[in-house]
Amino acid sequence: MTENIPNQALLNDKCRKQSNFLHNDVFESIPKNYDLINRLFTLGMDVGWRNKAARESLKAKPQSVLDICCGTGDLALTVAKFAKYDLQVTGLDYSQPMLNVAIEKAQKDGYNVDFVNGDIANIPFPDNSFDCLCIGFGFRNLTYKNGMADRHIAEILRVLKPGGRFVIAESSQPRPNARVIRYFHRRYLKHFIPFIGKLVSGNRIAYTYLGNSAANYYGAEELSDLLLKSGFSAVTFKRLFFGAAAIHVAVK
Repeated sequence: MTENIPNQALLNDKCRKQSNFLHNDVFESIPKNYDLINRLFTLGMDVGWRNKAARESLKAKPQSVLDICCGTGDLALTVAKFAKYDLQVTGLDYSQPMLNVAIEKAQKDGYNVDFVNGDIANIPFPDNSFDCLCIGFGFRNLTYKNGMADRHIAEILRVLKPGGRFVIAESSQPRPNARVIRYFHRRYLKHFIPFIGKLVSGNRIAYTYLGNSAANYYGAEELSDLLLKSGFSAVTFKRLFFGAAAIHVAVK
């Protein structure tokens, strides 16, 4: 048993480096135009989708909400905007350049949101800290071909209070019988997104990854099964725009 410990440590370190690659080499290079490109990619629909996720996050009247992989802060700030009562809102992300943009937005708009730099594989909060966790179009980066996927979900469950809700707005797949929509959906993600991403940001590699990960990510039913198998007690979802995206609500 002792001889296996160094090998396991090396494996864990390798998985962590693969996980952090997304933030270090991809997301830290694109914050300047990140919001603009998101609007272009979704024809502005991401704003409405994020609004739906924020309202879903507030349905159970939580006292504390953590937005993980918060990026430039849009979802956390929307939750704070929609809350009609005193609410503790925190945003967590590994990319400091992204957080710097989020902090500027919060100061400009006057919203009291705490933004924290941290790793989702080691969320810097105690067990059972939050009534609700939410994530806006970042969950696939934690779970798509990611060796740390199990660890990420375990950490989400750890900091979520019993009965707490995890709200996910994420890319999805049109229904299998909608073949024409699925065909154009995949071509759009795999070809248009890298092109426009390079045109606006100059970083084709980052947006090639983002397009491919969205094109090959789970469908709504598959993601629900993953969440249930990972330890959540119940999962519901709503498809958006012919299934190109979906909002999942998982209960601890």
